Amino acid sequence: MKIVLTGSLGNIGKPLTELMVTAGHQVTVISSKEKRIAEIEKLGALAAIGNIQDAEFLTETFRGADAVYLMEAWEGIGSLFDQEIDFLAEFKKIARQYVKALQESGIKKVIHLSSIGAHSAAGTGSLLVHHHVEQILQTLPEEVSIKFMRPVGFFSNIYRWLPMIQAQGKIIQSYGGGRKEPWVSPYDIAQTIADEMEKPFSGRTVRYIASDEVSPDEIAAALGQSIGRDLKWEVIPGEQLLDQMLSAGINEWIAKGLVAMQQAQGDGSLYEDFYTHRPEFGKVKLKDFAKEFAQVLNTTQNN
Repeated sequence: MKIVLTGSLGNIGKPLTELMVTAGHQVTVISSKEKRIAEIEKLGALAAIGNIQDAEFLTETFRGADAVYLMEAWEGIGSLFDQEIDFLAEFKKIARQYVKALQESGIKKVIHLSSIGAHSAAGTGSLLVHHHVEQILQTLPEEVSIKFMRPVGFFSNIYRWLPMIQAQGKIIQSYGGGRKEPWVSPYDIAQTIADEMEKPFSGRTVRYIASDEVSPDEIAAALGQSIGRDLKWEVIPGEQLLDQMLSAGINEWIAKGLVAMQQAQGDGSLYEDFYTHRPEFGKVKLKDFAKEFAQVLNTTQNN
């Protein structure tokens, strides 16, 4: 098959590209950076350099493909410290450009990377953007089949807490404790998407993706053991976390959305639809991520 992948060579994009090329598909990877061309071609894929907010570029890149993989990245929109960005509006804009390009290029098979929480129009904090993107993609004609992939929280997002862990020996959030919740590895996301590419397309379907089910306390204990430190997960009031983020200059909508999302994580409401449609879990477990985390931490400290 001829497959077009958005997302460049990120945490999901690189392993997904490798899997698709290894499976014998002709893969085109969209990236906004010319410096990625050599790396993309080294993997055996074709590089298409342009902006996913450019419908004309997307149309020409999509044309002739058997299937496309769509995603939107927070980092691709702008800095989380930029107070002027309307992230919800920007996500909607990207979704509309996708719709336009898909229609004009005649694509009939789409896999879209959405998120946990996309099922709901309220109560999910900043994850609301994914609900709106799904709704916009749903406006495509019925002959366009879409598989919505909804991963849970990424293990790799824990790397954002590295400075906190190094400086304070703590993970400080507005929820925590012993209640288990699902987490996922980008490698399992890539494998799931690769598997779905090989399966028949029909209508509009949803698939949740998860790797393991662990509590905040278990995460702190596993990571602490991997780095040889007594690492704790400390819970502070949501108002306090919000004040800290706003003081650090984080976009107000993002900061408030993160606190609201963590409230939904803490009370379990974020995962209600996930558990109604519980998937088979992937291969990468917390113990595997903990080993990777220790390696990354050691590399950071040695540089």
